[in-house]
Amino acid sequence: MAKEVTVEEKLRALYDLQLIDSRIDKIKNIRGELPLEVEDLEDEIAGLTVRFEKMNSEVAELDLEVKGKKNLIKESQEKITRYESQQKNVRNNREFDALSKEVEYQQLEIELAEKRIREFKAKIENKKEVLASSEEKLNERQSHLDFKKSELDNILKETEKEEQELYKKSEEYAENIEERLLVAYKRIRGGAKNGLAVVAVERGASGGSFFTIPPQRQLEIAARKKIITDEHSGRVLVDPDLAREEEERMQKLFVKLSK
Repeated sequence: MAKEVTVEEKLRALYDLQLIDSRIDKIKNIRGELPLEVEDLEDEIAGLTVRFEKMNSEVAELDLEVKGKKNLIKESQEKITRYESQQKNVRNNREFDALSKEVEYQQLEIELAEKRIREFKAKIENKKEVLASSEEKLNERQSHLDFKKSELDNILKETEKEEQELYKKSEEYAENIEERLLVAYKRIRGGAKNGLAVVAVERGASGGSFFTIPPQRQLEIAARKKIITDEHSGRVLVDPDLAREEEERMQKLFVKLSK
């Protein structure tokens, strides 16, 4: 026949689970927003890198355009030289005028190409200034990311083993709590900003609350004969002595897990 679990044992089991889960919360709080900061920085750097590479590609394309126009100028100059040479051997004015028009056309091509080169170079200079600024920002964000990653890695190294062991202990302790109480515990804990579902009575009030608990109610809590909840928050209440005893016992466990 299975041994009947007393209300006091249930209260101790619930408070122990709360202490373990609060310890996990504390470790998560030490990490704080670091994981999210690292993720945001990685996304920002990825975006900056894409824009940086795109602009580099645009500069390369403009360089090719400049090179193409320079080749066109060279070809036009060669044509002008050839046409002017041919003008010396023409047989009539019509041939001379036709060659003159070709020379004039090539000169216009050179002027237009030179104008385009100036435009392309201006765009290149502008993009290079933006690139320099982007590279500086990219390097700054990368440096910031490296620092944050290092900070996060150090915290993880210090707490990862303990956190994993605490999760195991949380599961172990949860298995020893009846389903009804465990569901209520998780519901209350999930709805509380500080994650507290089981609290001790402190100075005549529910832990973390300013609502006073009547003396008769405090006596019932101290008697440990039934599960009593705070009427305002729904949290399970335990007396200060039980809380202190379990905190001392669990602290020894935490010290052991952190080694």
